[in-house]
Amino acid sequence: MSEAAGSPRATDEDAGQPLLPPLTLGPITVETPVVLAPMAGITNTAFRRLCRDYGGGLYVNEMVTARALVERRPESLRIIKHEPDEVPRSVQLYSVDPVTTGHAVRMLVEEDRADHIDLNFGCPVPKVTRKGGGSALPWKIRLFESIVSTAVREASRNNIPVTVKMRKGIDEDHLTYIEAGKVARDAGVAAVALHGRTARQHYSGQADWSAIKTLRDSLPDIPVLGNGDIWSAEDAVRMVKETGVDGVVVGRGCQGRPWLFGDLQAAFEGRDARHRPGVSTVCQTLLRHAQMLIPYFDGDEHKAMQDIRKHVAWYFKGYPVGSQLRTQLVTVETMAQLEELLGQLDQSIGYPGDAAEGPRGRAGSPKKVHLPEDWLASQELNEDQREMIKAAEVDTSGG
Repeated sequence: MSEAAGSPRATDEDAGQPLLPPLTLGPITVETPVVLAPMAGITNTAFRRLCRDYGGGLYVNEMVTARALVERRPESLRIIKHEPDEVPRSVQLYSVDPVTTGHAVRMLVEEDRADHIDLNFGCPVPKVTRKGGGSALPWKIRLFESIVSTAVREASRNNIPVTVKMRKGIDEDHLTYIEAGKVARDAGVAAVALHGRTARQHYSGQADWSAIKTLRDSLPDIPVLGNGDIWSAEDAVRMVKETGVDGVVVGRGCQGRPWLFGDLQAAFEGRDARHRPGVSTVCQTLLRHAQMLIPYFDGDEHKAMQDIRKHVAWYFKGYPVGSQLRTQLVTVETMAQLEELLGQLDQSIGYPGDAAEGPRGRAGSPKKVHLPEDWLASQELNEDQREMIKAAEVDTSGG
């Protein structure tokens, strides 16, 4: 077991048999069938590149809204920016309107801004679902079909694969994943990813891996990816064995742990190598992350420090960092200050074991799903809902 401080990609000569073959998405071959889930305010260029240094996979940007993209809003253009070494370039698009979807995908294609497009039908946050978007949208199955087929048609102009990420449904009484999965397949998507929770669950409770297996069995002719409660490489292996998925999507499990992608690559290659970083490696990684954020924010060091603050608790989960120092770290203003504060830690402290493992981020509790009026009355849009959809594109990207 290697801490791998000097070289992010750990090696192990005693390699076994690969767990899965590479993931094929149209012309794209993903050697390690692992996908970084888009996370608002997390999966920007800096974090994606950091994760990529440790292991292979498909690294998706933060969600960008179709409307904001078509209007060329600066933050949306920042979100879809990829550095030259980021290949393939993966963009996740959110929309509630087929026409706007078409314009956004056409823009991405004609301006050569993406190699892969993922459609978001999994977001459970109220500002998205109350406008009929995210995890609320597949309930309106014809609208869902129209958005997906429009995206596939426009993306096919340059042979760009389109995938769909969704949840089980709105709640246990309004499940949509099997029907939506089949509609997406028939529309020509390259793969479907399922988060094994409903919108009502938000991130609470346990992900339903049996639903992921059901979808895998229902769609034998396209790749199906599983998402939910993958906190370690061992969890990913177990999901593959229990559900038969063609790959996994990892979200909160990698927060503060970009080296998880090294563990995942090793596990999928049949190797036992795992990263068990001590305080020194964590500090080095956190500093590098912060440094990479500065050019992402066009040289604005203050913005970079504001952004890195939310990562501190994730990086040091389970490590003996005193409350006073933690408080100082989450109010850091400059790189020099960050370096000075991290220098106060005992760099000889090793990996804390189980305390650093397991769930990360706030699970919360089940929440009422905010929906448009009469949304659940029918799977078809009524006239009022059609008018709402035309004007309902959320105009902010990244979440």
